[in-house]
Amino acid sequence: MFSTRVFAAVFASGAILLVLRGAFESSNGVVQVSAGTEADGGVAGVAKAIELSTIWDQIDTTPELKWTDCYTQLQCARLRVPLNYSDPKGAPASIALIRFPSPLAGTDEYKGPILLNPGGPGGSGVQLVVNAGQTLSQLLGPEFDIVSFDPRGVGLSVPRASFFDTDVQREMWGSVFDVLNATSDGLARAWGRAQLTGGLAAKHDQRHVFEHINTENTARDMLKIVEAHGRKKIQYWGFSYGTVLGATFASIFPDRIERLVLDGVVDSENYFATLWSNNLLDTDKTLQTFFDGCFEAGPTACPFYEPSPAAISRKLDDLTRHIFLNPVPVQTNISYGLVDYTLLRLTIFQSLYTPYTAFPLLGRALADLADGDGTLLFQFFEQPPFDCSCGAPAPLQPVRDGQTTIVCTDGEEVRDTVKELRPFVDDLVGLSQWGEVWATIRIGCTAWPKQQKKHFRGPFVGNTSHPILWVGNTADPVTPVAL
Repeated sequence: MFSTRVFAAVFASGAILLVLRGAFESSNGVVQVSAGTEADGGVAGVAKAIELSTIWDQIDTTPELKWTDCYTQLQCARLRVPLNYSDPKGAPASIALIRFPSPLAGTDEYKGPILLNPGGPGGSGVQLVVNAGQTLSQLLGPEFDIVSFDPRGVGLSVPRASFFDTDVQREMWGSVFDVLNATSDGLARAWGRAQLTGGLAAKHDQRHVFEHINTENTARDMLKIVEAHGRKKIQYWGFSYGTVLGATFASIFPDRIERLVLDGVVDSENYFATLWSNNLLDTDKTLQTFFDGCFEAGPTACPFYEPSPAAISRKLDDLTRHIFLNPVPVQTNISYGLVDYTLLRLTIFQSLYTPYTAFPLLGRALADLADGDGTLLFQFFEQPPFDCSCGAPAPLQPVRDGQTTIVCTDGEEVRDTVKELRPFVDDLVGLSQWGEVWATIRIGCTAWPKQQKKHFRGPFVGNTSHPILWVGNTADPVTPVAL
């Protein structure tokens, strides 16, 4: 259980924050496994991005899998699938796949591919395998291929959802964001931004492609991937949102399950209803583990120490109130900005996803911030300023639009006004102090364009050909074990 949860934290941690914060980070690398290009600044970063993009530019999209050596020890392919499964001879989509190949392929010991989804929605499976393919192979065994993909609409798969004409426009739009309680009109501002986002989506989707970027079609893509491997049944490990994808696959194709591991389980019915109302059942409990751990570690290991967990909690409350009124300017060698209420809250919230690695650093960063130095906390998510460098390839630019598209296309239509949203926000904040962050997901879909085509939203039932393994843990920040 421990090792599984550590891997889930590493591979899926916080991917949903890409939806929450359309641009808190300047790249996907902040909240999910990154290919490493986003953190490289200047000419070197552009050169690396062009190199990686060129790899995929040279890979043809084919109806069968044609693997090409790529990166180091990996193989890449593009699989042609129908954009609209109701019209299989119509326009195609191209799914970018990657694998860490089994050295035992062609022997009696070979057991086929394990397909992984890192969460999101819209998390990059390509980035997952680039960064962790070898580690996953060591964990799961050399008899398996480690296979993942960028889901339709995002990353290196095409068509990609995009609401903007240029990356500059996307970065400018995403550069202004606040959690709801950062301003007195936070809810109204979030609602207003959602109206504009919906309008931009409609403007850039004249061909009605976005309605085909959804979980049902991604599940159907997974079956195509399995069949392209010459197999009938899936072996799958999905984290966080990946459990929704896995549950959808199991409900549509219950007789196609060889092994299915759903790790960090999301309530699929709640997800498809666009409610997002029960994810925070244990989130405050997760933060309590920071207070308890800091107290137990002592002042040397945790500089934010106080004589009791309750005192540490009060100290953080006091610091948060202070930062609300007194943001701290920070300038580093590569960037600059403010540690304000929003950044502080989002940094703490993000740390809840990876407590083993983040909490020790958080303890030092909060202590420094209490002394007036916000550098360490700012560096949690520091990225170089956005640079419109010539030649920077679009496929490696952050595309949060795809994640919004999946969430809002998947879910039931939301047309709440600011007044109608207020009880929802109050209830969520009553459930957890982090409701001011989480509520923005539902708010973000309030002006999503009407869809012409219905798709699967349940029921999640079926007699699967092999039992599903459900994995959860106590004090999970957004996938509580109670679900």
